[in-house]
Amino acid sequence: MEAERRRENVLAHVSKEGLDWPHLIDNDYRYWRALDNNYWPSVYLVDRCGRLRALFIGEIHGGQPSGTRADAQIEVLLAETTEDCSHGS
Repeated sequence: MEAERRRENVLAHVSKEGLDWPHLIDNDYRYWRALDNNYWPSVYLVDRCGRLRALFIGEIHGGQPSGTRADAQIEVLLAETTEDCSHGS
């Protein structure tokens, strides 16, 4: 949808929904291509060291296997510290 490409529309929707995390607008697909992404939706989890640690392809729903797997991986990442950055994963 063309409306989803307009920054002001994205910001308005993010505010309306109370979403308090960063949102990337990738209208030229630069980030998409950098990740060699082929699927929509795709969710990438990045650890506090900036490393890509998990990829989930498709929708994620709480209470379903997709949500359970994502929640478990998020808990792993939240338990890590910046000291883990020097050990590599």
